[in-house]
Amino acid sequence: MMNFDDDNMKWKVLESKNLIHRPHLDAYREKVQLPNGKIYDEFYHLHFSPVVCIVAETKDGQLLMERQYRHAVQEVLTEIPAGIVEEGEEPLVAAKRELQEETGFGGGEWIKLGEEYAQGGVQDNKMYSFYAKGVKRLGKRHLDSTEDINVYLIDKKDVLDMLIKGEIKQAPLSPALWKYFALYTNLLK
Repeated sequence: MMNFDDDNMKWKVLESKNLIHRPHLDAYREKVQLPNGKIYDEFYHLHFSPVVCIVAETKDGQLLMERQYRHAVQEVLTEIPAGIVEEGEEPLVAAKRELQEETGFGGGEWIKLGEEYAQGGVQDNKMYSFYAKGVKRLGKRHLDSTEDINVYLIDKKDVLDMLIKGEIKQAPLSPALWKYFALYTNLLK
């Protein structure tokens, strides 16, 4: 493990104002002082609830992929199952719940893939990623009122091809897929 000297890099928050407070979202305008002494009057900091994403593989090597409309970019995107960690909920519990709710699948062996910041330059929320190996259909889906998700079982070779071709555009979800392909398949060799 690298040993970095980061102590002199932290910014000092001089003022912080909450501009928006909603469930799972807070937006702040902060006045900060950089290590070189420069004052930056308008740094915008977003706080979202932590999220989970799941690379879910069936016993026969199919990956559960989703297609859903994302209004912010006005496109239907191909994604892996993902969702919000509720207040007081452990990330693994949230991942299992989200997979069941969105796809109707569950069970299997669960392995933590990682813990990253979704967009550390402006957001403070973490994204926890998991590999669920050997999942199977357990029952019906239970979608939230704003979710309209189509679920597909796709061969992992085809998912890797989609990832390489840039057809999976949700950047925060890509690290989980790349880790899965690097650590749990021989498709990158």
